[in-house]
Amino acid sequence: MTRPILPPLLAACAAGSLLAPPTGANPAMSTQSTTTQSISTPGMPAQTAHAPGAAGDAARTGPDTDHPYVGLWVTADRYVRHELLPNGRYDEARGARQSAYRGRYEVRGTQIDYWDDTGFTADGVFVDADTLHHGGMVLRRVK
Repeated sequence: MTRPILPPLLAACAAGSLLAPPTGANPAMSTQSTTTQSISTPGMPAQTAHAPGAAGDAARTGPDTDHPYVGLWVTADRYVRHELLPNGRYDEARGARQSAYRGRYEVRGTQIDYWDDTGFTADGVFVDADTLHHGGMVLRRVK
């Protein structure tokens, strides 16, 4: 029986080489992968597999742990109430449902990324000190 040939990206994933720490790195001291691997397939343009949070991504830096956005953010009708807690967690209420979504968040400049406890991810942008665009909504800071 002939073994099927995996495309190079799948083969690299199966081998674990896409998420391996860089050569000489101490895996115990690293919490993010910094691996970038070039993949080529005959007849196809070269592709780069880039692990999330990789060091080569100049647009992404470490999260701002001391940012000015902690507090309660709400939609104009107050249906969505989004609380950014100082410990890097968020708690979002929807209508009468308190804590409809909970998870962690990271702020980098004016960009915010969310990881819901159920595995859902989202992002947003602070367009000014009191306005957050997130998930097609406009939220305003409650003062």
